[in-house]
Amino acid sequence: MITITTSNLNGIRAAERKGMLDWVQNHTPDVWCMQEVRAPQDAIDPIMSKIKDLYASKSGESVQDEFVQDESGQNGGQFCVTNQICNIKGRAGVALVTSLPVVERRYGLPGLSEDVDSGRWIETDVHTPEGYDITVACVYVHAGNVDDPQKMHQKFRFLDTMLTRLGELRDIAASGGNQAILCGDFNIAHTPLDIKNAKANEKSAGFLPEERAYIDRWINEYEFVDVMRMLAGNIQGPYTWWSQRGKAFDNNVGWRLDYQFATPELAETACGFVIDRAPSYDSRWSDHAALSIRYNV
Repeated sequence: MITITTSNLNGIRAAERKGMLDWVQNHTPDVWCMQEVRAPQDAIDPIMSKIKDLYASKSGESVQDEFVQDESGQNGGQFCVTNQICNIKGRAGVALVTSLPVVERRYGLPGLSEDVDSGRWIETDVHTPEGYDITVACVYVHAGNVDDPQKMHQKFRFLDTMLTRLGELRDIAASGGNQAILCGDFNIAHTPLDIKNAKANEKSAGFLPEERAYIDRWINEYEFVDVMRMLAGNIQGPYTWWSQRGKAFDNNVGWRLDYQFATPELAETACGFVIDRAPSYDSRWSDHAALSIRYNV
């Protein structure tokens, strides 16, 4: 059994100040995908060292750390961090922490080279305790803004390029290679079940019909499974993001923006999920809640 978690940090330094490390005291997933890290490497490394120590204290064993930014290699499976910083200061940034052996790393979405697209896609091939290699992609999709055509263009360009890579990952899995899972903040609520006020947001970025159509394609054409929805069934929510404004969190006026999309064989092994919604507004360490799914790989 392995646990994979995805969480948008809304800035790793802010998350640490607000209690993220308290969460790690009780949660050390085998793979942890982080989005919106939004920090330079010299600020990321000390926080990752603290996370490493918490992993070690929970396991009762000493762990070997390895900080890797822009190279590939192998790790003994003790504790490995793979991250990519956005070339635009204060934007995006993704990271992946794992206690599983790492076989290979890949950085960036092939086909995109603009600075605004950096820090949004990393892939790590990990070796499970049962001897399987699976590909985990940590993804942060542009938020978009209907009042800014350039930002919407950037979002659709990223989503278009994703289709090529999803097709490749699907074909690899179907031919007996690595099963794959995409984890992250995709900044799209797929259906009215994934957003509290669907009607009021039909013209808002994140719930536009043309955005939602991409998830339709990932599921129907590219055969990826929305694992949390598969497990939860056709219920309203549960949500993973709440606006900082007004009483959105207190009234549970949320959006489901954080997902795990898996190839079919891997999705079939999913056996439970948890969304760690904070008990109160002032106890949140991010405006997103972490989504964790257990897989019996």
